[in-house]
Amino acid sequence: MQNITSIAASRLIAQQRALDVTADNIANTGTPGYKAVRIQFSDWLSRQQGTAAPRGGASVAFTQDRATWRDFQPGPLNHTGNPLDLALTNAGYFTVSTPQGPRLTRAGRFGLLADGTIVDGTGHALLNTNGQPIQLSPTDTQITVAGDGTLSSENGQIGKIGVVEVSDPMQLSAIGGDKLSSGSATTSATNPGLVQGSIEDSNVQPMMEMVRMMNDLREFQYVTQMVEAENQRQQSAIDKLTQHPA
Repeated sequence: MQNITSIAASRLIAQQRALDVTADNIANTGTPGYKAVRIQFSDWLSRQQGTAAPRGGASVAFTQDRATWRDFQPGPLNHTGNPLDLALTNAGYFTVSTPQGPRLTRAGRFGLLADGTIVDGTGHALLNTNGQPIQLSPTDTQITVAGDGTLSSENGQIGKIGVVEVSDPMQLSAIGGDKLSSGSATTSATNPGLVQGSIEDSNVQPMMEMVRMMNDLREFQYVTQMVEAENQRQQSAIDKLTQHPA
């Protein structure tokens, strides 16, 4: 009698996870370079024993949220005119230095510290192709960035921004904010397609995410109603079985 309730409960857990993922996408609508996350459902089969008498199914299928994956479609470019706002139009990630080690990001909104170090919005230094922080001198006032990441000023070439590609994008893990950690090897991007004076906006489409959230919520409510109806059915059966004849 508990199979129906258990199967429905597995769907509720997975549906709650779907709601959480969609809510996180909506919360990051304004995060530069953010890539929407999707959830992958699958069946988990539980093989049943002794199904010959009485006859029954050989297995019971439970719902599970097997994994999440990222939608790597590029976001729209937002032209800001800020020389330290950088957008990647091709595959690749900027590399920044954090206390936990180098991390990847597509959020290209950079600025300067007092010592001339180029940093992201959380104060983490932008790294060059050698894995070192990029630092400008006080006389570097006319900053230009080429499509391949070469950084120059009126005083000449300063360095090259370290843009990397990951061998397996599915092993990227979010570690908070706009940072990612790669579980696979990285290599220098051959054609990052940097655009100076622009940032890549999130690829989340707010209206589509709101529709997805409403659908997720309806699914959650439908399964909840089914669980409640099944509980009422079981309670009714118990009441009838325990009635004593007058």
